[in-house]
Parts: sequence; structure tokens; C-alpha cells
Amino acid sequence: MKEISRVLGIDPGLERTGWAIAEKNENSKTALIASGLIETSSALSLQERLDKIYCEIKTLAEKYAPSQAAVEEIYFSKKAVSQRSTTYARGVIILALHRAKIPLSEYNPRTVKSFVSGNGNADKNQMTKAVSLIFSLKEPLTPDDVSDAAAIAFVHLRNSGFAALIEKGKKR
Repeated sequence: MKEISRVLGIDPGLERTGWAIAEKNENSKTALIASGLIETSSALSLQERLDKIYCEIKTLAEKYAPSQAAVEEIYFSKKAVSQRSTTYARGVIILALHRAKIPLSEYNPRTVKSFVSGNGNADKNQMTKAVSLIFSLKEPLTPDDVSDAAAIAFVHLRNSGFAALIEKGKKR
């Protein structure tokens, strides 16, 4: 398995989709290259909102040329309408990444929280602080959707490094 150097992390949502581009430099230090938020208005139709998300993910893939992407998995909650909307957003994100030929990995929110903060039940504030420390940021990433996307990208970069080391060890 080849170690990746640039990843697009995504925290999907219909109203707000956070994204972050992170990469490893030659010293294996992780750096945040760019981050942002894709917002859609509830005044738009579902199709228009999904189209906007798709087009913006496609633009990010073209602009930053990530070698891989990482997206947060859906977690089951009592908010069925919100969960359904997030599922729609994830679908067009996955399609945009597939069409851009960017390999995709998915991460459970609790796994990301545990890996980044040491606590699988970390709250949004704890996660934002941990991400700020990881990337040596002067200001925290806001809103939390963007911070979550950076956390997902970081976890994927670190996990790919472990997988590459394991694969390298098997070849010896």
C-alpha cells in the first residue's frame, strides 16, 4: 500500500458540509493546506442543494488534487430528518469523488474523536481544541463542521501511514 500525501477530509451535511485539505510533508509532519464550508440554503430545492454540494466537491478535487478522500460515516440518531438529509449529501459527495477517481475511506465519528482527542465521546469544543493543537493553528477552525473535516483528514493521513508501514514490513 502506497502512503498518501494529500487527503480531502469531509464532514457531510445538507445545510453545511465541512471540508479540509491536509497533507504530509517530507518530514511526515501533517499540515492543513486549506479548509472551508459548503453551505446550502433551505430556500433551495433538494436537487439544487445537492447539485451545489456535488459541484463544489468536484471543484475542490480539481483545485487541490487530493490522492485520497475521507468522509465521516452516518451515525444513527433520533433526528431522522437530519440523518436523511446527511445521507443525501453523502451520496452526491461519494459520486463526485468517484467521478474524480479519488479513492474514498469512511470513518466512524467515535473513531475519529477517539483518535484525535483520546475520547470517543469528546464534545465539539474538545475536538476543535485538539484539531487546533494537531495543526498548530493560531485560531480554531469554525464552524465545527470544518474542524471535524480536518480531524477526519488527519485520521486518514495517520492511518494510511500505519497501513503503509505494515505493508512494507510484510515485504521484508
